[in-house]
Amino acid sequence: MSQYTTGELAKLCGVTVRTVQYYDTRDILVPSALTEGGRRLYSEEDAKKMKTICFLRELGLSIDTVGQLLSEPDPGSVILLLLDQQRQLLQDEVQERQEKLSKLQELEKYVRSAGQFSVDSIADVANIVESRKKLQKMRLNMVLTGLPVTVLQWAGILLWVFKGMWWLFALWVPVGILYGILASRSYYKSVAYICPQCHEVFKPAFKEMFWAKHTPSTRKLTCTKCGHHGFCVETWGGDRV
Repeated sequence: MSQYTTGELAKLCGVTVRTVQYYDTRDILVPSALTEGGRRLYSEEDAKKMKTICFLRELGLSIDTVGQLLSEPDPGSVILLLLDQQRQLLQDEVQERQEKLSKLQELEKYVRSAGQFSVDSIADVANIVESRKKLQKMRLNMVLTGLPVTVLQWAGILLWVFKGMWWLFALWVPVGILYGILASRSYYKSVAYICPQCHEVFKPAFKEMFWAKHTPSTRKLTCTKCGHHGFCVETWGGDRV
């Protein structure tokens, strides 16, 4: 049966000699034998155990957790719980890093596209990123609530064209008008706009917002603070009502 010195085991498992020695002092990986001179000797079983330790450490489990797991008489009953906890922790870390990456990308995009940039512009980007989820949720709700109205509209048009049944379309007209009014009012209450000049977050008059030229994320408005007239960035404004 093969035996490994501390250095050989460290090289085999891709760790440092000090790491192997540390696991010995923690009673996590005790050598199977000692030479007459007191040098540690590890068996094939020790090498397998060391590889197991390294694998669990790569998954992010703490040294204490690994030691506890290896000392369990029935580790199978514990490993799934520990791995599930570690998976959730890693997922949270991935989500946190993804959010940071998204913020960095937004800031980079803003800096590249902005004609003028200042420290205040960073606050604008932060506002936009933080409000994105609320805006997406609001827009999704509008799509879902508007879907039945759209289905009723097309059903009425098709029945009128192909069957001569105009009454369903006539029924849709007041429903569509009412939905349009309510949806527009709801949208107006949910959004605000960031002035690119003074960085004020403001709410325009409903009439101005309704008729203004716009893109999916901007609208051409007059800032209520500095009077700048131009495309302002849309952000969440439901808290300002």
